[in-house]
This record gives sequence, C-alpha cells and structure tokens, in this order.
Amino acid sequence: MKGEKSLRVCNKGHKFYKSSDCLSCPTCDKENKPLSGFLSKLSSPARNALVDKGIDTLQKLSTYTEKEILKIHGVGPASLPVMRTSLEEVGLSFKE
Repeated sequence: MKGEKSLRVCNKGHKFYKSSDCLSCPTCDKENKPLSGFLSKLSSPARNALVDKGIDTLQKLSTYTEKEILKIHGVGPASLPVMRTSLEEVGLSFKE
C-alpha cells in the first residue's frame, strides 16, 4: 500500500504531489534532462543519483564497478544495460 501523497513545492515554484521522501521535482527533472549522452537515456532517479555523485561522463563511470554503481541510491539494475552499452560504444567498460 502506497503512502498518502502530499503537495510539495520546489524552489522554482512548481507544485507536485509525492508519497515518498524524495524531493525531486518532476517538472525540474524534465527541464534538466540532457538531450544527448548516456545520462539522457537513464531514468530521472538514476540520472540524478549519478550526477549527485559527480559521475557525469562515461570516463568517470568507467572508474566504478557495476556493484559500486548499484549501491548508489536511485540506481537500479534496469539502468545497467543502458550504461554498459553506452560504455561499450566508446570502447570503455565498468571497472573489474
């Protein structure tokens, strides 16, 4: 059973409802979504989690193991194939 949704307002004044403790504004997430690159292919929670950790390039991503990436709150197993493919396209891979 999901929790009751409460009205939230972000710093930019966007109003939205959420039942979780997540403070991420859906409108801001859409506005900030990159148009290209591997981050544009990820869900908002995964993208925000990686950027929050300073992982904003494939070169930086390649310095982590898959296990380390999955430990980041917001990144789930569904994101791994997207990241793996993006790394392979430029001749990189996750750290072993």
